[in-house]
Amino acid sequence: QVQLVESGGGLVQPGGSLRLSCAASGRSFTRYAVAWFRQTPGKEREFVARISEGGSTSYVIDAVKGRFTISRINAKNTVYLQMNSLKSEDTAVYYCAAHSNLNFVAITPEYWGQGTQVTVSS
Repeated sequence: QVQLVESGGGLVQPGGSLRLSCAASGRSFTRYAVAWFRQTPGKEREFVARISEGGSTSYVIDAVKGRFTISRINAKNTVYLQMNSLKSEDTAVYYCAAHSNLNFVAITPEYWGQGTQVTVSS
């Protein structure tokens, strides 16, 4: 079992920044790829970014490219999502998720966190 806990969400003005954290406990975190998703009311959960087990490979969707960065520090069992130049359309509940296979973390994660709310508004 892997337990994931997100933090760092909040209210920020357009153009501002937030850094989300996903802290993991349980089985060896270094065996798991991690992804971030987001969801707004009435919409399906949307994949945002993923990072490989060791952190050497990462990917973000086009909608956030150049603004969001995913990273991890395995010694701290933590994955981060740095979000800059935030827009109102980034408002959502953000979830982190994990899978032992990078190819599946964005499709069928094995573990989910509880989510953290990000609201971008003036």
